[in-house]
Amino acid sequence: MSSFVHLHVHSEYSLLDGACRVDDLCRRSANDGAPGIALTDHGVMFGAMEFYYAARDHKLTPVVGCEAYIAPRGRFDRTVRDEAHITLLAADLVGYRNLVALISKGFLEGYYYKPRIDMDLLAKHHDGLIVLSGCMSSLVSQPFLRNDPAAAKRAAQPFIDIFGDRFYIEVMRHGIPEQEVVTKGLIALGREMNVPLVATNDSHYLNRGDAQAHDVLLCIGTGKTVADTSRMKFMTDEFYVKSADEMRALFSDAPEACDNTLEIVKRIDIKIPEKQFNIPLYPVPQNEAVPQNEAVPARKTPATYLREICESGLIARYGSERAAADGALRERLDYELGVIEAMDFPSYFLIVWDFIKYARDHDIPVGPGRGSAVGSLVSYVLRITDLDPLKYDLIFERFLNPDRISMPDIDTDFCVERRDEVIRYVTDKYGSDRVAQIVTFGTMAARAAVRDAGRALAVPLGDVDRVAKLIPSGPGGLSIEVALKQVPDLRRLYDGSEQMRRLLDTAKSIEGLARHASTHAAGVVISKDPLVDVTPLIRIAGEDINTQYDMGWVERIGLLKMDFLGLRNLTVMKNAENEIRRTTDPNFDLTALPDDDARTFDMLSRGETTGVFQLESDGMRRVVAELKPTRFDDIVALVALYRPGPMEWIPLYINNKHGRTKPRYLHPKLEPILAPTYGVAAYQEQVMQMARDIAGFSMSEADELRKVMGKKQKEKIPVYRDRFVRGAVEHSAITRELAEEIFAFVEPFAGYGFNKSHAVAYGWIAYQTAYL
Repeated sequence: MSSFVHLHVHSEYSLLDGACRVDDLCRRSANDGAPGIALTDHGVMFGAMEFYYAARDHKLTPVVGCEAYIAPRGRFDRTVRDEAHITLLAADLVGYRNLVALISKGFLEGYYYKPRIDMDLLAKHHDGLIVLSGCMSSLVSQPFLRNDPAAAKRAAQPFIDIFGDRFYIEVMRHGIPEQEVVTKGLIALGREMNVPLVATNDSHYLNRGDAQAHDVLLCIGTGKTVADTSRMKFMTDEFYVKSADEMRALFSDAPEACDNTLEIVKRIDIKIPEKQFNIPLYPVPQNEAVPQNEAVPARKTPATYLREICESGLIARYGSERAAADGALRERLDYELGVIEAMDFPSYFLIVWDFIKYARDHDIPVGPGRGSAVGSLVSYVLRITDLDPLKYDLIFERFLNPDRISMPDIDTDFCVERRDEVIRYVTDKYGSDRVAQIVTFGTMAARAAVRDAGRALAVPLGDVDRVAKLIPSGPGGLSIEVALKQVPDLRRLYDGSEQMRRLLDTAKSIEGLARHASTHAAGVVISKDPLVDVTPLIRIAGEDINTQYDMGWVERIGLLKMDFLGLRNLTVMKNAENEIRRTTDPNFDLTALPDDDARTFDMLSRGETTGVFQLESDGMRRVVAELKPTRFDDIVALVALYRPGPMEWIPLYINNKHGRTKPRYLHPKLEPILAPTYGVAAYQEQVMQMARDIAGFSMSEADELRKVMGKKQKEKIPVYRDRFVRGAVEHSAITRELAEEIFAFVEPFAGYGFNKSHAVAYGWIAYQTAYL
């Protein structure tokens, strides 16, 4: 079998231009026997990390690249729009970092219609890069369209001077007459200047048959219809991922151009580091100058400063007497700080403490906490969170597992109207070159794909609307493929009309593709290094600087990611608190409410939950009225249970609470764990406690079990089942049969159990709004 490597390929991240899905591209290349594959999206690196790992998963050499735009007059010139194209490939880690810098600076410095770089930047960031001269729109190709080979030679020389033997003349053949003129000129130029040739196919879709769907994508991007003869359109259907035999047949007059794709892959040795946490070192204030004859105190580190603040916070939260006398409190704080120090996360906690302190000091409303961080005593004494984890029996290891090295995840709700002030503070403190928001991608879900395809194909709006509405949407929505099998009316339309069949087939082919890039609603990264050294950047809508990697990938490469969420309820609550202080009680404090106010529970028991956070939907109102909550824990349980899956256990919770049925416990050790929720396992933390008390797991091991069950990692469940059963037999002296029965009881709850720490936090906001 002949071999060939595609080195000029566009994925769906060439938004509304590329139609290749990354994994499909890698699978095709592997099946074709290629040793590697490249990704060269237009001006961006959105898909670079996804591609890098997908290629490795398919045993391919990943060639991370970009089809960049180059400004002939320099990146700062904005008098004329005339950007040319160039293909950049990273040969190694140095090249990858230079590519990241180039693509970032194209947006941050050179943006004019397109993100542009120039020869000065290429000269500065050339190490580790392999450069292909580019498509028909390149500096080296364009002179041949003017019949000026001398100008092409002059255009090639600076690339030779900068990149030496890492510069290749790129040649393509798509059945376009003008392109063939260029290609013949380029072949001659390469041989004359002794510059190696490389054949590419500028692939924008996977198969020849995908050309129509790609054409529809172009129409969606330009707002045109396929019937518009004046629109932008690819001239042939040859822009697909061709086989090695097809490429070698195209370049039989220049076989070395195909051979060189293999030679280039041999030059690639790129290993992108991951799991190297990029956390800024918190700037710890040091002691003021001491008198000359006194000993100079030891220099504070983030770890010692964190302990110092925690000790003060412990007294502020619990009082000096309890802080000194409560052994359990001291033990918990020392344990958590020990884990945090061992995992090298003191700076992380100080960074979060600092910006939340800024918000509180500037009267910006801050939520009581979110997620598993509410289970941390350190977070509580730092006032990162506002709920006592000991009082509500919350588990630290659900937040930070000492046996699993992963970044903490502390997300924070702020007043929606002033959230941006906190982000500005963080940007000013750590530097605008080290703080950015995070990109997110809008994709074409089934209904949206039908509507977009319908506009491009000029299908009457009424027909498009009728088809789209037949496809179930929302969280339980179906793909078009599945909907065609499960929705008879949709199937009848598909089978009965050629127009409807074309509409749905086209929509299927673009369904799920990325449609646009925008700023994530909450995510912010903070880096110890300039971000252009770590991740490609983009300026979205001419304003916000964003990472080009989305939430999952910035975390994977070790960046410190935090969610700064805007919660409108906090704004409403703050306004209400201010009004109460002005008119009724100047000392009123929403954070210090009693959690057992009888009038609040009476109101909830009547189902009067309009305006109550988390409890105001029609369904929740009925459940609250039926439950008739009498304690804060009931609200917490409802927040956890009122979701698809665990919702089926709400009637049992209510009946057990009111004595209509009696909780059944498979073992006496389960009663203290499940009694607070009347025999129903509502929380992930209860699963962890059952694994600890029944099977003798450490809390770290129990968290791993919870994670395996919760994510339904089927291949691992038998291993953990065996460990649980053996542990239960040994630790609790029970029969294997009972141990297996307990595991069978635990397993479904683990699949949809809710994070109790988050339920407590959002339950508290619900209670506060009800109290108000």
